[in-house]
Amino acid sequence: MKPAAKRQTIEAVVIGASAGGVHALLVVLADLPPTFRLPLVVALHLPDDRDSQLAEIFQHRLPIAVHEAADKESIAPATLYFACPGYHLSVEMDRTFSLSCEAPVNYSRPSIDILMESAADAYGAALAGILLTGANRDGAAGMASIRQHGGITIVQDPAEAEARTMPEAAIRKSAPDFILPVDGIRSLLLELGHTDVT
Repeated sequence: MKPAAKRQTIEAVVIGASAGGVHALLVVLADLPPTFRLPLVVALHLPDDRDSQLAEIFQHRLPIAVHEAADKESIAPATLYFACPGYHLSVEMDRTFSLSCEAPVNYSRPSIDILMESAADAYGAALAGILLTGANRDGAAGMASIRQHGGITIVQDPAEAEARTMPEAAIRKSAPDFILPVDGIRSLLLELGHTDVT
């Protein structure tokens, strides 16, 4: 866990998930208040061959803006962004998005690792990363990068995850700051959105 003496302000949150991720994300993002200030950027593994309905599903449930991330778009506060199916999503140093069609990473496009590693470069210690349920190892390197840059890393408890592989791989690669059930992740996210974290 983070030392109690260390306080940091978080400016953005990146979230990765795969198998079982929609349900976990619905729990994590439940009860977000209209005053929630942070941008949330999500890479969720989806088939390339069909349009995503994620933005519509979550817009009806959340009081903040929700949409798919667009190329060259500036990252705004109080907004939930989803990576588009079939494209890698990166965060540039000027905190805009970049989309690419490069080869899949860990059999996935969008790649959680690409999103998290690029966001860690852009935000440094002001980034929090959340990795949820999933059936491959995407996200382990990304979470390690966030930790190396001084950000906060949060992994779903594998014992609770629908698919344990993804959280277990992240825990093995770089011990996260928090290993929590989704209810605990939701509580921590609410705290991150309002105050500094100790």
